[in-house]
Amino acid sequence: MNQDQIKGTWDQLKGKAKRIWGELTDDDFIKAEGSADKLYGVIEKRFGDKKEAIKDRIDKLTVS
Repeated sequence: MNQDQIKGTWDQLKGKAKRIWGELTDDDFIKAEGSADKLYGVIEKRFGDKKEAIKDRIDKLTVS
């Protein structure tokens, strides 16, 4: 397991915490942000890519 994969696990936990906080405070933006962080964490953990590289790939897919 490399550092990006470990960071991915951390981002998953951080995203889950943000999502729960958003639900408790009824803040839709924090809930959405938490879900996105969790998704990036899953991708980082599985493939070992950095969050910035993942964002770049997604941006290229959505722009096309």
